[in-house]
Amino acid sequence: MDEDRLRVLVKLTQEGRFSSLKDHMETYGLMEAARDKHFGRSGDTLVHYAARHGHLNILDFLIKDVGTDVEVYNNDYKRPLHEAASMSHLSCVSYLLQRGAMVDSLKKADWTPLMMACTRRNLNVIRVLMEHSADPFLRNKDGWNAFHIACREGDPLVVGYLLDVAPDVWKTKSKTGRTPLHTAAMHGCEEVVNILLERCSYASDDKDSCGITPFVDAVRNGHVSLARRLLEKHQASPTSLDTLGVQPVHQVAVTGQEEALCFLVRELQVDVNQRATGLELTALHYAAKEGHVSTIKALLDLGADLHARDKKGRTALHMASIGQHAEAAKTLLRFGLEDYQDESGTTARELAQKSDVIQVFDCS
Repeated sequence: MDEDRLRVLVKLTQEGRFSSLKDHMETYGLMEAARDKHFGRSGDTLVHYAARHGHLNILDFLIKDVGTDVEVYNNDYKRPLHEAASMSHLSCVSYLLQRGAMVDSLKKADWTPLMMACTRRNLNVIRVLMEHSADPFLRNKDGWNAFHIACREGDPLVVGYLLDVAPDVWKTKSKTGRTPLHTAAMHGCEEVVNILLERCSYASDDKDSCGITPFVDAVRNGHVSLARRLLEKHQASPTSLDTLGVQPVHQVAVTGQEEALCFLVRELQVDVNQRATGLELTALHYAAKEGHVSTIKALLDLGADLHARDKKGRTALHMASIGQHAEAAKTLLRFGLEDYQDESGTTARELAQKSDVIQVFDCS
């Protein structure tokens, strides 16, 4: 029976019904039981629910009157301060800090409240945490610090503020070698990229562990104006190779970004038939393998060699069959690509035997 009555407290806390919560506790003598009670698979306490939903009066009651520890943590080691910061509840964040909450406490994966706050666009919460000596240089298990996270979210005011109070915070890389500039470019945060180019000293074409540059991150995600900015202001290379010898034109074909393809080929004069080192695949091979029909058509319009073969003698038709992409195979056949044998004597039709793609060849 007490368990049922305790679960009622969760609902009342989430809904912010302070008077009902207090009455329910007093009526059934639940003050002591509720103090340290963890609920459900998450292991949240009532203080976690109050902080998450921004109910300051309930938060104050639970800590002062019920006696719940301000540093109580759930199964992910999240403290109430993590909850309040992640949901941008300024009054709750300020209150918890005044009550002695550790500003740099770590939850699972080594996330601090400041990192959680940086997932939101609330400068006031971030400022309060920093004024209480939050450390923006701490890194989580992936090697991201709070600045890196802020650059992903793309709020120029937050990014500018962090650079003001911690000028060297941009000098960071994740465990995969990615800089905040990579992340901002990937997510199309153009205003943030402008700030990073103006105020930070990132090397041109800085590569992550896979050999990807910020320019590649921009174009393969379709952020053409941002990519153009990196070319003009950061001297980025439109033909840089990753660790597998793949160029931006190949990366863009994989993601099916046709505007970016036109930008690379028509505006920057990148060779549409440039081969990646290794297997010597062309952009058409990559688009066919991913099944991007409209990208295949765009590449052919840009002058892609329909009959190009890779190091193993395979055409784009082979790649479409390998990827089990019937519409891509049909498109290539319609444009006149014949079903050649590769160097092992295998045709695309034979590669399609165990998939629905075989019907394309039966009907051709």
